[in-house]
Amino acid sequence: MDNSTLLVGLDIGTTSIKVVVADAAHQELQVYGAVATPTRGMRHGKIVDIDQVAESVKNAIQQVSEKTNSKINRVVTALPVSMLQLESSTGLVNISDSGKEVANEDVQQVIYAAIKAAKKKDRQAVAFFPSRFLIDGEKDVDDPRTMIARSLLVQGLVMTAPSAEIHNINTVLNHAGIRNNFFVPAPMAVSSVALDEAERTFGAILLDMGGGSTTATVIRDGQIKYATVDLKGAADITHDISVVLSTTMSDAEALKRDYGYADPDLASENEKFAVKAVGKDENNLISEKYLSEIINARLQQILRRVGRGLYNHDALSLPAGVIITGGSALLAGIDELVAADYDVKAKIYQPAQIGLRNPVYSVAYGIVNYANSLSDIGYLANTVIYQDSALASNERPASAGNSQKNAKRVTRKAENDTELAYNKTKHDGEVDTETRHEEKTNNNENKNKGLAAFFRKFFD
Repeated sequence: MDNSTLLVGLDIGTTSIKVVVADAAHQELQVYGAVATPTRGMRHGKIVDIDQVAESVKNAIQQVSEKTNSKINRVVTALPVSMLQLESSTGLVNISDSGKEVANEDVQQVIYAAIKAAKKKDRQAVAFFPSRFLIDGEKDVDDPRTMIARSLLVQGLVMTAPSAEIHNINTVLNHAGIRNNFFVPAPMAVSSVALDEAERTFGAILLDMGGGSTTATVIRDGQIKYATVDLKGAADITHDISVVLSTTMSDAEALKRDYGYADPDLASENEKFAVKAVGKDENNLISEKYLSEIINARLQQILRRVGRGLYNHDALSLPAGVIITGGSALLAGIDELVAADYDVKAKIYQPAQIGLRNPVYSVAYGIVNYANSLSDIGYLANTVIYQDSALASNERPASAGNSQKNAKRVTRKAENDTELAYNKTKHDGEVDTETRHEEKTNNNENKNKGLAAFFRKFFD
């Protein structure tokens, strides 16, 4: 297979790693294959053992490489919204006293100036989203290239993540034998495939019910406006089943998958199945309804905590309602439960492509779609941020779908450890992020601000 136009989306989850391989050579993105494999070394979305996670990633990459008959050296990686913050920033550079055409290098340098102006301790820039360019302080344009200018100003949003977390992810990928081209915020990846343009504009809630955490993200005007994270997920439901029924985690997972309902009212009291209990010679007979009551108890706890933040931010009145994805979206009746609890429209999203018809692939598939749509300006912004990756090379992917000149490496090298943080003042595109640990800590929610916009593809 020709690997030169491949896009590989990587989603490192708490309980599983998802990889999607697509070909960007055609007018429409073509998915070649996908795998979902177990993860070791993660806890509630964070890396706790680099070697174990690296081995898990390596195994997933090997499997999808064999499945698609391709050699994978580079990936585009999802970042959870809990890591991300936004800061507004401005950059200004002189082009020429007499005026000259704005080139790629000029755009790179003004973006570099904006990122540098936002530099703060312990955070690293992972994306820059220009909101506007000003030529000579007065002409407002979206793309200043080839226009005559004496000076160039850019206003935009710098997306940042903790430097230590970025280091850990990059170390995992290096140990797994691959490199990261750039990062994509997971909710924006999902929104690019799960929401249509009207839903992204007028407002929707993405409810990602993952293995180690549950995230609700409000998308409006094409940006993330609010996010709340509860550090409980599908793995906690499985654990509850294991404890209550005195069975192994693997058996509990199988019971949840084969017999579980999100809403006990949908389950039968008469339908019963045998459960092998630890320390007992005889199996216990358990009804679907009893199993579903165990599942529902944890789901209600999660939805209540997540829903409190959504209610406080008036998100439950958004016209598109709630779009559910992630592993727990497979539970029968989860959409009806969410709709009833929140009094909103609710639906489940899963990719429509053959081999991807499972909500667990939503983020990884969204990554390749999101990356495939990155504009030229977005590409130039990434060349500034990811100096040491292939993004800074002079080659543009053959499938980029435009005739613009290839970007050259910015003349001034950004510091490798660029660290940026959130500006506490109000600004357009503001994001409020909450992380909920346990019921008893609900009043101590972490509120961060983060995110916006769109990305595209880079590879060998």
